[in-house]
Amino acid sequence: MTARTLQGFMELLPQEQLVFNHMKSVIAHTYEKFGFAPLDTPVLELAEVLLSKSGGETEKQIYEFTRGDTNLAMRFDLTVPLAKYVALYNNDLTFPFKRYQIGKVYRGERPQKGRFREFYQCDIDIIDRDELNIVYDAEVLAVIYTIFSELKLPAFKIYINNRKLLGGYLQYLGIADKTVDVLRLVDKIKKIPENAFLDELKDLGLPNAKNNELLKFIKINGLNNEIIAKLENLDIQEENFVSGLSELKTVIDMAQKLGMPEENIQIDLSITRGLDYYTGTVYETFFNDYPQFGSVCSGGRYDNLSSVFMDKKFPGVGISIGLTRLFDQLRANNLLPIKALTPNKALIITQGEEYISEAVKLAGMLRGADIPVDVMYRQCKFKKKMEYANKIAVPYLVIIGEEEVNTKKYALKDMTSGEQLCLTVDELVEKLK
Repeated sequence: MTARTLQGFMELLPQEQLVFNHMKSVIAHTYEKFGFAPLDTPVLELAEVLLSKSGGETEKQIYEFTRGDTNLAMRFDLTVPLAKYVALYNNDLTFPFKRYQIGKVYRGERPQKGRFREFYQCDIDIIDRDELNIVYDAEVLAVIYTIFSELKLPAFKIYINNRKLLGGYLQYLGIADKTVDVLRLVDKIKKIPENAFLDELKDLGLPNAKNNELLKFIKINGLNNEIIAKLENLDIQEENFVSGLSELKTVIDMAQKLGMPEENIQIDLSITRGLDYYTGTVYETFFNDYPQFGSVCSGGRYDNLSSVFMDKKFPGVGISIGLTRLFDQLRANNLLPIKALTPNKALIITQGEEYISEAVKLAGMLRGADIPVDVMYRQCKFKKKMEYANKIAVPYLVIIGEEEVNTKKYALKDMTSGEQLCLTVDELVEKLK
């Protein structure tokens, strides 16, 4: 039998997995720093639950099967399970409910570059009953900024819009009945030529004059305050437009108060997140020098999370980071230096089998001080032990021989500088902390 892995499933070498785990840990830590509670829903759900909010291509990609008399499916995102969770436990939850979930999801897509059948999503959502304060939309921006800054990723910008603006503008143009189709079309404007965009608008039955006005509107650019001024100067009084502009101004203002630099946030009226699901603020995050990566973190505000399951209104706002895809793109473009080949701070080696007992005892004391260490039990030439230490790139080497056992001072070698010290256990702990 040939050993092979299914296409569309990512497996990593240990040194890569360490970096991946570090990224996942930074994301989880940041989510918790902003007050989000962890949640873990099942990978398997009743098919009727997962299919309740799917449609089109998504439904075709769901892994679905029958076990006995029960139709089951593997989750394809973390949003539908959240909707079920809120509907099921809303009487036990405290609102506003802030949750994060980091877990694998499954889609039967055609495997290709940047697309996986199994991948990690890292989601946050803030949900409330009936109404959700707009300041939470700004907090989500601050979460994205903090994570990408902590991970020291390439220069990035979060593009933001409010779908009410375009909806209100379409009302102003008198073509509100085409809102859903136009929003979906605007969502792909960066991927098609302007002439093709105008042709598709025309195919919707819209007159050329209004199509040109719409194109001019979504191309409004400049600094954030300049764009807001241009929108205000349009003097449009449609309720949706006025509400969307007010929310956008509040989100930008509050994001800056939360410590976000202006250069990391940009209003872009062409950002719509084509799904009907979103109703207000929408976000997409891009690396400045790598637009070919596409959006690496996206999301937005929605009116009613659990409408399929119950009549109560639960508005929310959230974002998702596709960690597997992000890691794969960074690695492929050498933007994620992989240095850590071991989780250990030090490797303990002995100058003879008779000193293994001392090495085991020392390892226990160091681990008791929360220092990750390993012991090399294989007995071979000292040169081979040094080669192993270099291969796994361990920062420090602790050497135990006759003198170390007698003096209770251990040789600590810095594998980067070559400096060697003789230290007591307490001094070792202090040095390796």
